[in-house]
Amino acid sequence: MTHPVDLVEVWRGDLLECVHQGHAVVSDDTGQIVESWGDPKAMIYPRSSSKMIQALPLLESGAGAHLTDEQLALACASHNGAAMHTDRVQAWLKDLGLCDDDLRCGPQMPDDQDARYGLIRAHERPCQVHNYCSGKHSGFLTLTKHLGAGPDYELIEHPVQQACKAAFEEVTEETSPMFGIDGCSAPNHACTVHGLARAMAFFATARDRSDRRSDAAQRLIAAMLRYPDLVAGETRACTELMRAMDHKVAVKTGAEGVFVAIVPERRLGIALKIADGATRASEAAIAAILVKYGVLDPDHPATVARRTPTIRSRRGLAAGQIRPSAALG
Repeated sequence: MTHPVDLVEVWRGDLLECVHQGHAVVSDDTGQIVESWGDPKAMIYPRSSSKMIQALPLLESGAGAHLTDEQLALACASHNGAAMHTDRVQAWLKDLGLCDDDLRCGPQMPDDQDARYGLIRAHERPCQVHNYCSGKHSGFLTLTKHLGAGPDYELIEHPVQQACKAAFEEVTEETSPMFGIDGCSAPNHACTVHGLARAMAFFATARDRSDRRSDAAQRLIAAMLRYPDLVAGETRACTELMRAMDHKVAVKTGAEGVFVAIVPERRLGIALKIADGATRASEAAIAAILVKYGVLDPDHPATVARRTPTIRSRRGLAAGQIRPSAALG
């Protein structure tokens, strides 16, 4: 097994103060490795980077045929809990004849400052619609209703989760050896970094095919690219990087240092995992790889803010820099 390699450096003055190691894979349209760093066979949980895969059964089954692109973007989202997100999720639940109590993702204080401070000022607690994953779970509920299945859709034996597992194994082209419970209480299946990149390449080439799964993949990616603000939110890397790439490349973060990219014009899928789980490193690494493959402008403000951000003191003085290692160019 290959060890993780240096991917991102943190400099303070002239001293290399910290190094983030990890694994990354770029996969082509045949599922083969174009380039890799570290161990392509490293086993990881994709966490929220796999939401597009988890949404495939929603469309393949016909359950989501009536859904809008906004709803499909939310099904793939790790959103900020802003009003633009929660209002749409609440409307979606209402359309299903359901309410916040029917979700199984759990309440979460929103990251969006207006929403967060609004709750605090009103002495109110966050609801489940504020959860990063409430859009994904609304998709699970939509499929649950379509299947006539029981309400505990988050359990591994539930038909919804069995459909998600089957889709996951088929697009990664791997048999998942285990699953963990994600922060939103749904199962998250393990795969290799290569398997995750292979799955992203499947999405990148979906427009070349006309089968039901590829049609579903095309709709999901089109929705993400059309509504990057619903996939994450203002100030977030996913939203700002998709905008910086003129809505031509879909990117999605996952907890504990995972990031993926879907590059249709280059027919490539990209996946990476930072070993220590640092978000600052996963953002810098994905930006560096996207620049390396010519789909992200190195001078765009959104790129600079992730790939080579300046570290500042509390008074705003420039104190150092985060930047890709020599391995990432």
